[in-house]
Amino acid sequence: MQLLSVNVGEARAIKAKSGSSGIFKTPVQHAVEVGKLGLTGDHIQDTKHHGGPDQAVYVFTQPDYDYWSSLLNRPLEPGIFGENLLISELESAPLPLGSQLRVGPVLLEVTAARIPCETLAARMNDPQFVKRFRQERRPGFYARVLEEGQVQAGDTVTLEQRMPPGAPIVLDAFEFYYTKSPTQSQIEHLLTAPIAGKFRTHLETGFYLK
Repeated sequence: MQLLSVNVGEARAIKAKSGSSGIFKTPVQHAVEVGKLGLTGDHIQDTKHHGGPDQAVYVFTQPDYDYWSSLLNRPLEPGIFGENLLISELESAPLPLGSQLRVGPVLLEVTAARIPCETLAARMNDPQFVKRFRQERRPGFYARVLEEGQVQAGDTVTLEQRMPPGAPIVLDAFEFYYTKSPTQSQIEHLLTAPIAGKFRTHLETGFYLK
């Protein structure tokens, strides 16, 4: 596999609840430092729902891009979904949570699915895009940074740790968000994976059972 694009964004005005966002990301050709809190030079506006050590990097994949491009009937430039890294191969939805990806010298661990919001709809210039994103179930994934370093387009990407059969996948986390009455078994299944800390806290405290 290969790292196709490294994308960063500065704060820009947007017609969404925050009024400003770093979702307008564009590719850079130089090496970028990836630390525990994300990429150097990349702005995160809504720190309540994005960023932090467990959602430091947002990753999208070329198969998902190809699917969306076909669905929308137009070419899509890297960074349009607000992702930091675009990698070849893989698909996000069936990727097990806890999978580890080596991107150049950087080691990432998959922790969560991306949940769409009105900022994404505004970025796509489509008020219905949140609904479409949910329906198509190709969310991309967030990752924590286990080993820091610099990445650059063209770097090799390898899947270094595979989870056992039956492990929770990115799509499980995505679908759980929309489940009105989750079961205890669903919660326990997700807790077997090294999921994002906020998500884990909500599951462990019974937040979703209230």
